[in-house]
Amino acid sequence: MTRVSLKDLIAGARAGLLVSFPTDTVPALAALPEKAGLIFAAKQRSQDKPLILMAASAEDLWPYVKGSENEYKLWREVVSKYWPGGLTLVLPASDRVPAVMNPKDPTTIGIRVPDSAIAQNILAQTGPLATTSANFSSQPPLSTMAEIEAQFPEVLTLAATEFLGEMSGVGVPSTVAKWTGRNWQILRQGTIKLDF
Repeated sequence: MTRVSLKDLIAGARAGLLVSFPTDTVPALAALPEKAGLIFAAKQRSQDKPLILMAASAEDLWPYVKGSENEYKLWREVVSKYWPGGLTLVLPASDRVPAVMNPKDPTTIGIRVPDSAIAQNILAQTGPLATTSANFSSQPPLSTMAEIEAQFPEVLTLAATEFLGEMSGVGVPSTVAKWTGRNWQILRQGTIKLDF
């Protein structure tokens, strides 16, 4: 049985184990950034599909990206409008991002702050985590802890008593927007309709 308390899930994540928790979009499969290989293995995910770095606040994520003063200003404006929420920004990666997060193109990293109290609580205590939806690659995202537990018996999930009535996510992945150096390119339309 891998359903655990919030405290044990956080301890497990910090110890380098695979964990899953609800977010505002779809449940996340998560691990420390340097342990991202565990996610690729568990999901049978192709190496050309990068993971997202999720954190409790934008301040926790800025060290993982690099840009000019002007770019930071622009990115912060977007973030202040849409975060926390279902928007992933793909930005130039700093050297703090382990290459295993994005094996085919380690020069970029997707970052996001979820609009979910339980996810933020976990991330505030673990620091930024490598994340993706909890499902086998190319399958629809799983929506309940029971489904995740059945498909990923080795992953730590939260016991039902730990949800404290928080609604599950909307079931639609985040919108993904990539910074091209001049403007934004929408890679995936998700929960947020962008207005740049």
